[in-house]
Amino acid sequence: MAESIVAQKSFQFAIRIVKLYLYLKDQKKEFVLAKQLLRSGTSIGANAEEAVAAQSKSDFIHKLHLALKETRETSYWLRLLHTAGLIESAAFKSIHNDCLELQKMLSSIILTSKKNNS
Repeated sequence: MAESIVAQKSFQFAIRIVKLYLYLKDQKKEFVLAKQLLRSGTSIGANAEEAVAAQSKSDFIHKLHLALKETRETSYWLRLLHTAGLIESAAFKSIHNDCLELQKMLSSIILTSKKNNS
């Protein structure tokens, strides 16, 4: 149940990342950092989706760990883009909070899954 919620939230987050990427590319003419953000931000949901269809509990945990790592990378790119002045504060706070929420959810599911797996 929680896994499907994370998959849904990460999909919605990916949509926001795609829109931010298009803004950075079209309006700010930023291509390299925007592409890095696009890759990591959309990878969260892809890994969460793969986790839902995992072949084993350890595979499930592994896939969620990959998604968690991607949230950390995405947070980095968002902070960098904001500090460099390419993302306005209000937009940054909103999307970064979503990223941190996904990070907390994934961490919680991983911890619970590890406890239940032992």
